[in-house]
Amino acid sequence: MPSLLEARSVNGPIEGRITLGQGTFAHAPANYVVGEFFLDGTANAYSLGGDITADGKWQAETSGHAAYKTRMVVARPSDAAKFNGTVVVEWLNVSSGTDGAPDWNYLHRELVREGYAYVGVSSQKVGLEGGKMAMPGVLPVKQADPERYGSLAHPGDAYSYDIFSQAGLAIRDRKSGLLGSLKLDRILAMGESQSAAFLTTYVNTIDPQERVFDGFLIHSRFRGAAPIDGDFLSSMQARESSAAAKSVQIRADVRVPVLMFITETDLMAPMVGFLPARQGDSARIRTWEVAGTAHADTYTVVGSTIDSGSATSAQLARAFIPTAEIMGLSLGKPMNAAPQHHYVMEAALSALNSWVATGKAPPSAPTLSVADGAPPTLIVDRFGNSVGGVRSPWMDVPTAIFSGLGQSGPGFAMLFGTTFAFDESQLAELYPDGKRDYLAKFEASLRSAIEAGFILPADEIEIRNLAAEMYPGE
Repeated sequence: MPSLLEARSVNGPIEGRITLGQGTFAHAPANYVVGEFFLDGTANAYSLGGDITADGKWQAETSGHAAYKTRMVVARPSDAAKFNGTVVVEWLNVSSGTDGAPDWNYLHRELVREGYAYVGVSSQKVGLEGGKMAMPGVLPVKQADPERYGSLAHPGDAYSYDIFSQAGLAIRDRKSGLLGSLKLDRILAMGESQSAAFLTTYVNTIDPQERVFDGFLIHSRFRGAAPIDGDFLSSMQARESSAAAKSVQIRADVRVPVLMFITETDLMAPMVGFLPARQGDSARIRTWEVAGTAHADTYTVVGSTIDSGSATSAQLARAFIPTAEIMGLSLGKPMNAAPQHHYVMEAALSALNSWVATGKAPPSAPTLSVADGAPPTLIVDRFGNSVGGVRSPWMDVPTAIFSGLGQSGPGFAMLFGTTFAFDESQLAELYPDGKRDYLAKFEASLRSAIEAGFILPADEIEIRNLAAEMYPGE
């Protein structure tokens, strides 16, 4: 059954401060307009018309209707001539207990540089109203600003899929005012982690009938998918029968292009790792498993907060210094401080956008090398870095072990991976002539990564300068 379009309305922009993540919505330069809109209507809930199968070919059936009122955060070029025609819609992540925008954080530089419009959608109830999942001291949106958001109402995550569809349809409707005078050519959906699990279910069950989005960037998913009834936490706990516990692929007959970005953490996480859900590339599916990356890293917690496009290479280098502290919590080891997650994600978005616009598919990437065993393990080189996957100069010309695994500590600590810097003897073995030797090899590897399509030419100078700043001892 299609969305209940006749009941949908958009109001805004809403004056005042926008609450998104831990503070205000940031990184909007002078040539962008940022606004918040309220979306209300009547949404469908769905149930599965069959079993949870590994091939993702699930059938959705309407199981109920409910009223809702949610919000959409929009960042768009102020000059229509600067708009590239693509709107990127993020399923906001609620794992911290409020709405977060991890994909905006990873991608805002590329979004602004290339003139994308961005929309973050509060698709799930937890972000607005709170729930069982929350980090200490984090308030859901309605509690963070009751006066501004008190009228918002979410009937539950069983309705989240249709709310997301209706948000996409509102974006396509020029009368909604969401995009001002911008003329839309294509609309891409993206989401990380828990949001990626919901998007996996959306692609497999909802997209075949709603047909709202032109492509999907599924970032850091694990083996399973979110349940169609939306109760993600209970699904994770009921492992033996839940969608989150089963290994679920993207359906082979997917309607539009899908690019999955998988870190080492995502691939190998105990009990939930993506490994059993691997599938080969096809005409509309690509998977990039990126060597040396963690589900979250120093760019997540430090780099993205200062990376406005005007930060110096020295400032960026300081943001990549490994740390074992996050939001007042102590990790067992220094977290993953590899820059490639951010830069390869930018290339992934660019590749997906080009794929949708031109029909030219992104490059296929080798998978990360895994040794059979109980449990399976990543194959690593003599220094301890993983073999295979999407390569970058930080892995092929290393100064440290960058891993998505091996972290310890409370809560979400295991998602942050680890960094172990090489000692002087290892550096001397690899780079006998010191920094000059290192930079020459780094630049050759960087050119190879750019030619392969996994790093953007627009990032070449910044990355080269960053490498010079980050060499140990400098």
